[in-house]
Amino acid sequence: MKNSRQIPLRSFLKYSFILGFLFLITSCNDKPTEVKKETAEVEEVNTFKDILWNVVAIQKDGKSMEIKAIDPNGNTLDVKAFQNSNQDSFMNVKAIDGDNNLPIKVIVSKDRFSPVKAIVKSQVAHDLVAINEAGEKLEVKGIVRSGNIVVLKAIDKDETMFAIKAISPDGKMNDVKGIKINTKEKEMTSKGFNVHAHVKAMHPSDNEDDFEPNEKPKKKTKKKTKKEKEFKDIIWNVKAVTNEGTNLDIKAFDAEGNKFDVKAIQESKQHSFMNIRAFVNKNELPIKILVSEDEFAPVKAIGRDGTIYDVKALTKDGTKLDVKGISRSGNIIHVKAINTDGTSYGVKAFSPDGKLNDVKGIKIFQREKELSIRGNEVYAHLKAIQQ
Repeated sequence: MKNSRQIPLRSFLKYSFILGFLFLITSCNDKPTEVKKETAEVEEVNTFKDILWNVVAIQKDGKSMEIKAIDPNGNTLDVKAFQNSNQDSFMNVKAIDGDNNLPIKVIVSKDRFSPVKAIVKSQVAHDLVAINEAGEKLEVKGIVRSGNIVVLKAIDKDETMFAIKAISPDGKMNDVKGIKINTKEKEMTSKGFNVHAHVKAMHPSDNEDDFEPNEKPKKKTKKKTKKEKEFKDIIWNVKAVTNEGTNLDIKAFDAEGNKFDVKAIQESKQHSFMNIRAFVNKNELPIKILVSEDEFAPVKAIGRDGTIYDVKALTKDGTKLDVKGISRSGNIIHVKAINTDGTSYGVKAFSPDGKLNDVKGIKIFQREKELSIRGNEVYAHLKAIQQ
């Protein structure tokens, strides 16, 4: 699926070509340069002007401390969350260095808390700090991991911790946190740094500010393992919601037509960013949006041997509706079940106690292909995220 902020790009190109052709027929006396100018103006319509959100640490009295990236010489760079489309539920957080926007990552570390850095170039990165009214610099660290998220805090010399938030020009507030796609400690390597998590701004969660930090090194290993085992997975149902409010089951199907459950899995205390899996026999298979030249991008479960399973919504009469990525807004791919008459239905995850998350495709990188899984090129990761 090609990038599009509001409509599929293939449709946009199709209609632009037709309009351009009609324009040429009716305006044969126009100069070629005028035709090019008209094309540029059409593209301009779909341009979204970035909205920059301030990134701050919130003190107990409600006052804020600016978050900056600081180089070894003490020079600071602004840190902002970038809203580059009409969605603000999953935004990049970057340090601004002139014309360059530096990615910010949580770095793999054996220390109690994980460093958070703006990556500049090979083996060069700037620390993130919060600066209070007295000019004191508080380190920004990843204090604990819970499932797919890493909680970030600014920490003073007494180990008092302050939440990190992104605030829009019109007063909306998002959580700033580390996001993990990979279950392992290391997500990837970037310019010589082992990345533990990607820093993003997301819709607020109701409980993550209260998560306890990692215990001190010699006490944490065994206890942390025990805590992780003590949490029993919570299974959320994944449904397509019709315009009439009816919920349709989402299932995965193999080539023989056998049907398997599709669920969101809450594996820890956090439920703002959860994996969605297909339960095939005794295996939990990842579900991804695949790279495609089609107008809408296919949503598929991927088996351990690379086998593809179709993901469908089921109507009451057993009709299978395609589940597709239909458009892109920044880092979000909007996922819908598409009815036989062309109407589309949103996809949601429902917890046993009535909480509700959106099911979306998530892009970490700007490039088309996020990664490959067993020979299948992945365009986006299917997740259940805070509405």
